[in-house]
Amino acid sequence: MQPIVFERQFRTPSSEGYYLKSQDGDRIGHVDLHFATDVVYATLVVEIDVTEEDTLDLIEKVDEELVLTADVHRDDFLVTVYRGKDLGFYSDDYFGDEEEEQEEGEDNDGDDDEDRLA
Repeated sequence: MQPIVFERQFRTPSSEGYYLKSQDGDRIGHVDLHFATDVVYATLVVEIDVTEEDTLDLIEKVDEELVLTADVHRDDFLVTVYRGKDLGFYSDDYFGDEEEEQEEGEDNDGDDDEDRLA
């Protein structure tokens, strides 16, 4: 497997999220880490075709470069792995704009309905 670069997306007191990128900057996946009392949980989404050996290498790199360096005690590292692709990134701003457009459309449609009923 090619060398991986981790790019932090977010950090909270008990979790972190990272993009996994190739050295060329191409995204190959994403990992969310959740630090519980004695266990670290990870959700790994791989966006490229990988073998099981590559998957195990990715998990090992996440463990060595992100989990063990977090200076958090852990008895176990539990990883769920998915194969998928990024479909988009959505925020409240996106939904706020969408709601405004719907409201504007309803105002226009409402006038037409009243004209047809009269």
